[in-house]
Amino acid sequence: MFHYTIRRLVVAVPTLLLISLIIFLLLGLAPGDPMAQLPLTIPPEVKEKMRLSLGLGDPLMTRYALWLKQFFWIEPLHVIDALFGLDLSGDSQRIVSWQSRAPVADIIAQRLPQTLWVVGVAYIVGIAIALPIGIISAYRQYSWFDQIGTLVSMIGFSVPTFFTGVVLIVLFSVALPWFPSFYDTTLQVTDWQSFLAQLRQMVLPVMVLALYNASQISRFMRASVLDNLREDYVRTARAKGLTEKVVVLIHVLRNSMIPVVTVIGMGVPQIFGGAIITEQVFKVNGIGELLISSIQANDLPMVQTLTFIFAVLIVLFNLITDILYGILDPRIRYD
Repeated sequence: MFHYTIRRLVVAVPTLLLISLIIFLLLGLAPGDPMAQLPLTIPPEVKEKMRLSLGLGDPLMTRYALWLKQFFWIEPLHVIDALFGLDLSGDSQRIVSWQSRAPVADIIAQRLPQTLWVVGVAYIVGIAIALPIGIISAYRQYSWFDQIGTLVSMIGFSVPTFFTGVVLIVLFSVALPWFPSFYDTTLQVTDWQSFLAQLRQMVLPVMVLALYNASQISRFMRASVLDNLREDYVRTARAKGLTEKVVVLIHVLRNSMIPVVTVIGMGVPQIFGGAIITEQVFKVNGIGELLISSIQANDLPMVQTLTFIFAVLIVLFNLITDILYGILDPRIRYD
C-alpha cells in the first residue's frame, strides 16, 4: 500500500501540471478585459500601463511559469512564514487578485471558514442520514419505509439546489419566519445567544446540501446492502447462529461500504461545486460566492487558483478512496 501511494503521488504531479496548463490556457484565451470595469474617463494610455503592470503584456507561457512558481513555491513559503514567524519568502511576488489588489491566498483564507462551516456540516449530516436510511431500506425492501425513502431520494437528487433553496426560503423564512434567509458572515460566536443565531442561519443552507448528498449516497448504500444480503457468507453467518444485528452491522455493512466509499470520497469536490450555487442563494460569503464574483469581474488569477484547488481536491480524494478500498477489503492489494 505504501509503494502504491507513492506511485500515485508521483503520477499526480504531471496530472495536476497538465490540468493547470489547460485551465491557464482556457482562461487566458477567454474573452474579456480586466480594465473593462474601470471608469470611461481614464485615458487609454493609462489603462494600457495598468494592463502591463498586471503582467498582461508578457507571453502566455511566461505568465504560466510565473504562476506555477507562485502557487507551488512562494505561497507555501508565505504560509510557513505566517505559522512560524519566519521570513523565508522575503519580498517575492505573490498571486495578486486583479479585482481587490490583495494576495489571492489571503482572500481565500478569509472566505474558506464560511464555506467549510456550511459544506462540512452539510456533508456530515448528509452521510449520517444516508447510511442508516440506505441500510434500513435494503433490509426492509419494498416496505413503506423503503417506498418513502425512495421517493424522497429521487426528489432530492433530481431537484437542483437553487430551486430547493428558494423553496425553503419561501417556506421557512417568508411563510414561517423561523430561520433567516441570508447568512450573516459578520456574526461572531461569543456567547450562547450568538451560538444559537449561528445555528439558525446555518439550518437552511445545510438542509439544501445535506438533502442532495443524502439522496445520492442513500441509493448507493441501499443497492450495495441488497447485493451483499444475497451473498453466501450472509447465509453462513446466520447458520452459525449470529444475530441479525451482528450480520447486518458488522459483516454486511463493511462489505457494502466499499462502493459507497467512492461516492462519499468523490462527493467532497462535488459538494464544493454545489456550494457555489447554494452560497449565491443564501448570500454566504464563501469561496463559491468568491468564484462567481471573480468570474464576473474577469479576475483571472483568482479564478485560476480556485479552479485549480478544485482539481487538486478531485485528485486527492481519488487517492484517499483507493487507499480506503484496501482498508475495507483485505483482498484488495495494490503492491
